[in-house]
Amino acid sequence: MTELEARLRAVVRGEVGFDVTSRALTTMDASNYRRVPAGVVAPRDADDVAAALAVCREHGVPVVARGGGTSIAGQATGTGVVLDFTRHMNRLLSLDPDTRTAVVQPGLVLDRLQDAAAPHGLRFGPDPSTHSRCTLGGMIGNNSCGSHSVAWGTTADSVRELDVVTARGERLRLGQDWAGAPDGLRALAEGELARLRTGFPDLPRRISGYALDALLPENGADVARSFCGSEGTLGVLTGAVVRLVEAPRARALAVLAYTDESAAAEAAAGLLPFGPLTVEGMAADLVPSAAALPRGGAWLFVETGGESAGEARARAEAIVRAADVVDALVVTDPAGQRALWRIREDASGTATRMPDGTEAWPGWEDCAVPPARLGAYLRDFRGLLTAHGLRGTPYGHFGDGCIHVRIDFDLLTEPGVARFRRFSEELAELVVAHGGSLSGEHGDGQARAELLPRMYGPEMVGLFERVKGVWDPDDLLNPGMLVRPAPLDAGLRFSVLPREPVDVAFGYPADGGDFSAAVRRCVGVAKCRTTSVSGSAVMCPSFRATGEEQHSTRGRARLLHEMLAGEVVADGWRSTEVRDALDLCLSCKGCRSDCPVEVDMATYKAEFLHHHYAGRRRPAAHYAMGRLPQWLRAVSRTRTAALVNLLARTRPLAWTAKRLGGIAPEREIPRVATRTFSRWWERRRGTGEGPRGDLVILWPDTFTEHLSPSVGQAAVRVLEAAGLRVALPPTLRLAKPPVGDGRTVALDPLSLLRGRGRVCCGLTYVSTGQLDQARAVMRRTLDLMEPVLETGAPVVVLEPSCAAALRTDVPELLHDDPRAARLAAKVLTFAQALERHAPDWTPPRVDRPVAGQTHCHQHAVLGDAADRRLRGSAHLSGELSGGCCGLAGNFGFEKGHYEVSAACAEDQLLPSVRDAPDGTVVLADGYSCRTQLEQLAGVRGRHLAEVLADALEAGRPDA
Repeated sequence: MTELEARLRAVVRGEVGFDVTSRALTTMDASNYRRVPAGVVAPRDADDVAAALAVCREHGVPVVARGGGTSIAGQATGTGVVLDFTRHMNRLLSLDPDTRTAVVQPGLVLDRLQDAAAPHGLRFGPDPSTHSRCTLGGMIGNNSCGSHSVAWGTTADSVRELDVVTARGERLRLGQDWAGAPDGLRALAEGELARLRTGFPDLPRRISGYALDALLPENGADVARSFCGSEGTLGVLTGAVVRLVEAPRARALAVLAYTDESAAAEAAAGLLPFGPLTVEGMAADLVPSAAALPRGGAWLFVETGGESAGEARARAEAIVRAADVVDALVVTDPAGQRALWRIREDASGTATRMPDGTEAWPGWEDCAVPPARLGAYLRDFRGLLTAHGLRGTPYGHFGDGCIHVRIDFDLLTEPGVARFRRFSEELAELVVAHGGSLSGEHGDGQARAELLPRMYGPEMVGLFERVKGVWDPDDLLNPGMLVRPAPLDAGLRFSVLPREPVDVAFGYPADGGDFSAAVRRCVGVAKCRTTSVSGSAVMCPSFRATGEEQHSTRGRARLLHEMLAGEVVADGWRSTEVRDALDLCLSCKGCRSDCPVEVDMATYKAEFLHHHYAGRRRPAAHYAMGRLPQWLRAVSRTRTAALVNLLARTRPLAWTAKRLGGIAPEREIPRVATRTFSRWWERRRGTGEGPRGDLVILWPDTFTEHLSPSVGQAAVRVLEAAGLRVALPPTLRLAKPPVGDGRTVALDPLSLLRGRGRVCCGLTYVSTGQLDQARAVMRRTLDLMEPVLETGAPVVVLEPSCAAALRTDVPELLHDDPRAARLAAKVLTFAQALERHAPDWTPPRVDRPVAGQTHCHQHAVLGDAADRRLRGSAHLSGELSGGCCGLAGNFGFEKGHYEVSAACAEDQLLPSVRDAPDGTVVLADGYSCRTQLEQLAGVRGRHLAEVLADALEAGRPDA
């Protein structure tokens, strides 16, 4: 332990982390930059902040205040001590509806303030796209804005008072009329009144530099406002009194379509006289092809408010009539509006990948110009991109003249970095020529501060340095930002990564086979740190259960980045820090779909475990549950299921088995079916009208085969009732016709095939990182399925996790075998099979509400649109919740995971079931979900196939 760490531990009541994990998690924010801190302190209160500052001042160690870590210019990184306010100083202290104010701590997430204000008809005006994880302290530090700034301004417009601790330990309450000003600030400002009155461009999104014009007497000598946007360089914020605004009772969203982004930009300023709440712009490059937008090449999202839905709609329709558009759409449905806004909010992530998969990066993320000049600026900006051979897709706050863009800079090679610098210098000149600000939202940080003299001139920048000297004479707070900045091309986070591809097992097709490129996907947007789930979203259940950065997708990606860098995490694939962070990853695959850049932590975890345990003894759970298909097949072959079930119910024997198998003692060992699904299939007699329609191959996954054959039986009954012919691999025997009907059934040639062994997707081997075994199992499966691949028959998979493995894991792990992709293309869910191959079939009418959860793998990989339509056709009403059940295959059964597993279930699944009215059908297509429901709530979840099969049976004349 260093003397610095020892002294901090002695005086700070919060956590002090100088360990590898704590430091690795804070080397980066959402920018292009990386700095390795000495340690991290999570203060409990202002006293802790003051104590930490005193120790750091004694040791000459810089201090960086950090909120949600979503800063895009590098200002949330540092080489000294990082103060993490999200762990303890994260509360809403009070909210006064009468004065429309709230008292907040710096680590409070914006959405928590919005949730508290909403019942009073109030809200905090600024709302960045990161509103579900950004903190009020970070917003004040960067003077954040968001999409509603045309109506409610920037964070500085919403600040009343600020509590600040200076680098020398002075506690100040900042406000108007010089309240809280440190000694010397007033004299300095009053000696420069002429410069303060003439040296700042007049535009709504001028964020660059210090807001010294707020100190003018005609502006109220507002010290609190001048502190906003100082990026932690002047003092450390410990509390704030913020202003709230009245939220409109109803909203409408007008989506205006234009031929291209320039046309949209030209039109934006002309809409401001209508008093919209937002005027946001996007081009087609960033919009999913399936998005329900009016035809066009670019769009303005113009939101209006009103006392009623009719008034909001009328205002939106007035804007549509006044706008010269290609097409338009007005959306009043709140769910429809949320879906459209989600496209805009995810743009900061989706923009990091060009349509051809090329990486794109921040750095010139948020320049702003006067709104009336936006069209001309965008044309010049596009010309500059072309001149440098670069690409980027602008989007953002067109009504405020503020443009976000990710550009395909080459930040991995010296020539690429040199071009990055040249472009930055020329773009700064271009922005200034249009009367703009280098930063219109996210601050200067390291990305733009070096270029501030081009915007303000050397005299004004010199004044910034003098102001910094008044507040922080020792240059202790966030040095290298805003004044005396580090070069914009120094300390790039990519420079430490391996230059050659790392030898890995998976193919990483979207990243050119490069594991480093896959890890680079995480740009720090931190959507995985969202504490509440909306709709069917899943990511990130372990973070919501623990609240710890290392158990978020971003945290794990940061550790993998540092593992590849080899500086902080020095043990490579053998790293215990990376292993421990990945240990609570449920492999839910939620990040594969919910992360804007599609980070696939389940695959990265499997890859890591494969290397980590290569040539070494694995945890017992890997042998017990990772090789579950082998154990269950052995039970089936020896016909000892009844004996196994008896022993599992014998307490001493079950305790011993769980201990030896690495199974959580709180768990009950699931019951094994005494007759497998395949045996039932071989012995059954068809109950339908005989095969007459399309052939479908029903996949006998391990869970359906050995643990819940009733699901497979139900699926056969429903598929046949829909007129489909059902066969199983590898002995693809067709169902026999009803006994005694006298008909002869012509067998499909596939029914005569035989194969050795059983097909298996390899899921349990993949989830435990046993990738050599997984490949062997998958190749054997492809051998068995080869005759099927020559047919047009789809493969229907009832277990969502197995279907997802066949769709993604098999082709990505066997990327050298073209049969894998062919098999993946054939995989359908139960609902998809009925929809595509029995489109005229009408399911039985159930007429009951449903509760439960969409399987996380189905949400992430397969989609549930067909399931929703099938439920609707069967008159099963209601929506399923999002999140993850928490059992997640082997995860919830492993020793040490029970508490997190149960917490994940309590996040969405169990409350939705408890709150369901009597008569509700609890749907759970996944075996893990059904097991979790049974073991934690005593509730029987059912596969949709079982519900429909029962309804068919109930509707029979002789039933």
